[in-house]
Amino acid sequence: MSKTGDSQEQNQAPLIEHLIELRSRLIRAVVAILVIFLGLYAFANDIYTFVAQPLMALLPEGSQMIATEVASPFLAPFKLTLVLAVFIAIPYVLHQAWAFVAPGLYDNEKALALPILASSVALFYAGAAFAYYVVFPLLFQFFTQTGPEDVAVMTDINQYLNFVLKLFFAFGVAFEIPIATFLLILSGATTVESLSKKRPYVILGCFVVGMLLTPPDVISQSLLAVPMYLLYEVGLLFGRLVRRRKAADDEEDE
Repeated sequence: MSKTGDSQEQNQAPLIEHLIELRSRLIRAVVAILVIFLGLYAFANDIYTFVAQPLMALLPEGSQMIATEVASPFLAPFKLTLVLAVFIAIPYVLHQAWAFVAPGLYDNEKALALPILASSVALFYAGAAFAYYVVFPLLFQFFTQTGPEDVAVMTDINQYLNFVLKLFFAFGVAFEIPIATFLLILSGATTVESLSKKRPYVILGCFVVGMLLTPPDVISQSLLAVPMYLLYEVGLLFGRLVRRRKAADDEEDE
């Protein structure tokens, strides 16, 4: 009985150590987000003004946003600043996740994981920037110019924030398609040839996703669907390059 008890304790010890380390990593990530949030909160209203600029620039002179709820003037900038803090802290949060899982990886897996993590973060940021600088001006111009002339556009600040955060997230995730495609090919789950034959379905799927994640208009759906398909092609390109490199390495080994 004592030997059995000792073996159980020995098995539980590594698990407890991993849980303690996981808690430590999570605390560090949360503290980083809170520190960034506290540093940004003094500029919360300025940050909201910056995010609202694509719409405000297209409104008639003298127009302004409105707050239909009592707490909205406080909660909307607060929420945006918190989301921005998480957004900025993503590299550090992923670094903590990497530090937790890295000891269990092989050297070749480590060499591949770091570029994938870095490119994933960069692509997510690129998707959000694309939404702000390209999609928002075109989208809001369409919305503000297609309505009846006698209807004044006065957007609620909370509704606007929910709208743009949804688009930021949609475009950020959509720009991860090359990474997902590359990993599917690298893992052997599929091949470049198989994915190439499914282009018609991929195009249809991109427009379906655009329809689900964007407002119900053709412009915003196309602005998401077209980049998604182009990024899919980029993933196929990298998949071909990796396959050729593997083939060359195998020939050298032989």
